[in-house]
Order: sequence, then structure tokens, then C-alpha cells
Amino acid sequence: MRRHIPNILTLTRIALAVAFFAVLTPWRYDASPLAKGQSPDVWLLIATGLFMLAALTDALDGHLARKWNVVSVFGRIMDPFADKVLIIGAFIYLAGPGFSSGNRQVSGVEPWMAAVILARELLITSIRAAFESRGVSFAATASGKWKMILQSLCIPAVLLLLCFDPSRTLLDGRAIDILTWSTVLVTAWSAIPYIHRAVTASRSTPL
Repeated sequence: MRRHIPNILTLTRIALAVAFFAVLTPWRYDASPLAKGQSPDVWLLIATGLFMLAALTDALDGHLARKWNVVSVFGRIMDPFADKVLIIGAFIYLAGPGFSSGNRQVSGVEPWMAAVILARELLITSIRAAFESRGVSFAATASGKWKMILQSLCIPAVLLLLCFDPSRTLLDGRAIDILTWSTVLVTAWSAIPYIHRAVTASRSTPL
């Protein structure tokens, strides 16, 4: 049974991500009570709960697989896939029309920010695939882990701030912007160690 638990958690994360997207798909800020300064919004609270449960499975599946020595090919493929579906999908939704009001994104996530996050993941995935196919290890770095932690905290924090501070009074309305900008900057910075490793490895292992 231990052999299957990490994979079950990974699949559960994908299911929770789908449920998270399903809750946010019809949601529109301008039609919500938040636009009138009323809080909280029950649908955002549900979405926040779903995301946090999904993030919890991410913290557990890899840890249990290593602890019980049941790391599998399925897990090595599906675990990062589930992470990217959840995180990138969440940022795309936060940058989408549901969180748009007038000419601003109430979530603090602009479309270009979602594009930066997506580009970072595509770049690192491509680098890892190219070098690991030649036997070069490209395990996650500390910067990559910090990036994942910050992203996993940023998304529910933004949703909760919208829920309980609809008028954006915290830190003179800058709390959400500080969160989103910090996350995007750390995400971009986290790619640098991977790029450095790729340049170093390419000198000894030409592609």
C-alpha cells in the first residue's frame, strides 16, 4: 500500500486543481460582493481551500516516496506535471478576465507575469530534459524549492486578501502587489542557477 500512496496523492492534486479551476471559471470580480466592498466571498474561500489542500499533497507525496523508498517513474513524471498544472494554471486564472475590473487586475497578477512564470518553467524543463537524457543530474536546486514555496503561499494569500480586504486597505493597498511582484521576481531569479549549471555542464558534455 505504501508504494501507491504517493502516486494517489499526486493524482489527488490534479483532481483538486481541476476543482479549483472549475470554481474560478464562472467567477467574476465585478459580479461578486467584493466589488461592493462586502466580504468574504464564499466562492473564493472554497477556491482557496481547494488550492491549499492541493499544495498539501505536494508537500506530502515526494516526502513519503523518499521516506518509504518507493520513488517511481510515474511519480517522477506526474509529480512535477501536477505541480505545474496547479501553479501555472492558478496564475493564468489570476491574470484572466475573472479578476479584471476596469483597466486593472484586482489580483495583482498581470498577464505578462503569468507569461514570465510559464516561460521559466518551459525553459527549465527543456534544460533538464536535454541534460538528463545525457546522464547529467539536474535535481531541483534550493532556489527552485524556494520559488515553489513562495508561489504556493502567494496564490492563497492573494485570494484571502481579496476576500477579507476588498477595499485593499492593507499596507495602503499594496499588500497584494508586493506579494505578486516578489513572487515573479523570485521565480525569474530561480532560473539563474539552472542556467549556470547548464552552461557549466555543456562545456564538459557538449549537446
